[in-house]
Amino acid sequence: MDLTNFLKTGSVVSSYLDIPLEKLTPGMQQFVTVKKQHPDCLLLFRMGDFYETFYDDAKIVAKELDIVLTARGQGDKRAPLAGVPYHALEPNLAKLVKNGHKVAIVEQLEDPKLAKGLVKRGVVRIVTPGMMIDQGLLDDKSNNYVMALTAHEAMIACAVCDISTGEFFAGQADIDLLPALLSRFNPAECIVPVSLTVNEEILEQLKKHDVIVQKRFDDTFGHDKSVRLLLEHFKLNSVDGFGLEDLSVCASGALLNYIIDTQKTNLSYINKISVLNLGKTMILDAQTMRNLELFKNIRDGSLRGTLLSVLDQTRTSMGSRLLRKWMKEPLLDAAVLNQRLDSVEWLVKNSIARHDLIALLNEVHDVERLIGRVNYGTANARDLIALKQSLAVVPRLREVVGNHISLSSADVNDVVGIIERAIADEPPLSVREGNMLRRGYHEELDKLHDIKKNGALIIRGLEEKEKESTGIKTMKVKFNNVFGYFFEVSKSAIDRVPEHYIRKQTTANGERYITPELKEQEDLILHAEEKILELEFLLFQDIVKHVAGKTVEVQSVAMSLSQLDVLCSFGSVAAARRYVRPILNDSGIIELKQSRHPVLEQLEQYYVPNDVVLNDAELRIITGPNMAGKSSFMRQAALCVLLAQIGCFVPAASAKIGIVDRIFTRVGASDDLATGQSTFMVEMTETAQILNNATARSLIILDEIGRGTSTFDGMSIAWSVAEFIVSKIKAKTLFATHYHHLNGLSSAFSDVTNYSVAVKEDGDEIIFLHKLVEGSADKSYGIHVARLAGLPADVVKRAKELQGKLEEGDSL
Repeated sequence: MDLTNFLKTGSVVSSYLDIPLEKLTPGMQQFVTVKKQHPDCLLLFRMGDFYETFYDDAKIVAKELDIVLTARGQGDKRAPLAGVPYHALEPNLAKLVKNGHKVAIVEQLEDPKLAKGLVKRGVVRIVTPGMMIDQGLLDDKSNNYVMALTAHEAMIACAVCDISTGEFFAGQADIDLLPALLSRFNPAECIVPVSLTVNEEILEQLKKHDVIVQKRFDDTFGHDKSVRLLLEHFKLNSVDGFGLEDLSVCASGALLNYIIDTQKTNLSYINKISVLNLGKTMILDAQTMRNLELFKNIRDGSLRGTLLSVLDQTRTSMGSRLLRKWMKEPLLDAAVLNQRLDSVEWLVKNSIARHDLIALLNEVHDVERLIGRVNYGTANARDLIALKQSLAVVPRLREVVGNHISLSSADVNDVVGIIERAIADEPPLSVREGNMLRRGYHEELDKLHDIKKNGALIIRGLEEKEKESTGIKTMKVKFNNVFGYFFEVSKSAIDRVPEHYIRKQTTANGERYITPELKEQEDLILHAEEKILELEFLLFQDIVKHVAGKTVEVQSVAMSLSQLDVLCSFGSVAAARRYVRPILNDSGIIELKQSRHPVLEQLEQYYVPNDVVLNDAELRIITGPNMAGKSSFMRQAALCVLLAQIGCFVPAASAKIGIVDRIFTRVGASDDLATGQSTFMVEMTETAQILNNATARSLIILDEIGRGTSTFDGMSIAWSVAEFIVSKIKAKTLFATHYHHLNGLSSAFSDVTNYSVAVKEDGDEIIFLHKLVEGSADKSYGIHVARLAGLPADVVKRAKELQGKLEEGDSL
């Protein structure tokens, strides 16, 4: 039984699949046979210039693509039909996949002109959300990952691949890190063994991250089977060189098996597995990425107002994707970070070199995905031109950076050379149209072009040659649809016709003859165009194969170009925004002088800098009114640390940062309607996650813990949380609160300090100074803020009266 059919739940096999094949036309027999093999897929069935769909597939496709549903055949053989032109495949395929459909592409496997009987057809690839290579289906600035996930007891193992670039990662971790891994890779789909589908915790996390789940037989994740597949694909004698643990080997093998099953093509560009060594990078959970607004702002989910919007001045899609990776994986290794910072410092100090590099990077295309398409077999001549243009820039980049920034030394001159010699400057989009190759590249092809261009001259030349050799001056070469080209000789000259002439027809005026040479020239002339197209395609395939042979070198250069692009982006931002190089150490102390929020300083005309000095194990209680800047201050401290640990300069006058292992944030909350959790429940769940995972090397940002419940409950919880952090975890913590009673913690713990945001009062007016000062706030200024927000004057006046009664101890 077919795997996908067996694993498919709740499906009903359409009645047309039960129709005896002999009752169907040959074409429908072919369709139904393939459909039975892939019942969970929509079949896009290539027939001439269209991809056709039939029966239930046609009904779905017609509805999804808003195209006309017609029918094919008569009577019992009548089948619903909907199709799209072959040249419009990409956008329509994108729509089907994005709407959650699994699509099998069925191609003609032989030339219809040469086929004897029905053209052979077969599935050439299956397209799913994680299995996309086509340029039009992908976001240039984001990776598109497919994940395989398995578990054993409290451990999970995952393997992750982007088939458009060939990147492949694998590793294992405690099950508690699954949400962080899903946030890091944001996979479009996830392969899981059937046995894992009973684990509600894992399925809930996959659902929460909008991951489409694909179930596979458990033996797909078997260790021995995985080892055999990995050894065969990577051409190794042992998997030990990958450094993977057994569970990670199982996930890797299962993922590779899925890719091979669905793609059915050359996957040699997937040529290594990188280990997910979680101990070398900071783990950022989803709530921290959300609260710090790294990639989406909290208000509308757009890019505006995010850290990425500030940092991303990359010039290539590869660089933009790598920047996102670096932001999701801050480093813990000071030596590696200082290498990045050395490069950024050189770029900041050498503005001419930086601008030269940026200008050159503007000429670079998406080399990672271009070489992926070359290996995958979907690259066209324009892709090769883009690859050549990109790689041709590398020597000039090396010249500019000298020994200041490390670039790959891989030799790609051969790739540039063959494309330069072979491919025309402006080739057509299709590889079947001809005109892809330069004149002078291939002698036989040049001859065919000459024949196509000069056919009439060739025939005239042959006519003159035969006139000369036979002495028949009245001989003419003519053409008709019956005989093609022929020699016409008048009756008076028939006795001079050579013996090798072959008589074809007698006319009233004479005889018509052919010769082997004439027929040979005729064949060349009449079929020159066809032979040009055939030969160009074969030559192009050879060129593609040659380029694919340099995949490792091209991938190495692509990675260097991506890194240089990100470093130039960091340099540009640092130079334009007066960022400084951070000093990194293991002191556990964060010392930021005149630090600024990297996003807000660009949005506000006047931004007030603040010092942040947070000692090892210090918990800082921050009080002050809403709108005074408590949350922004805490976020800017976290963002400065994150910037430093991705190798970027930071917005401050000076910065010394003791490397932190994790950044935790709990800032604001709202009801989670999807799971029925209240604001308070969400708040407590997120807080519990922090308390259970933070270490003494972590940085914790807490904003208004306990506000989702009654005052006394909230105050008690906030006090208890702060006490637990300072006495048990001993992590550096910024704790903003309206509960002024928490300032009393400083009397009990030497590591607790009190700070507030300065406010200036002028009668009934208050002015937010946005400056953090030592000491606690003596007022909350809530009624002042309410007035600024526009509450009616009567409401504000009555609130003041009630506040006075409460402060005097009166009951309401």
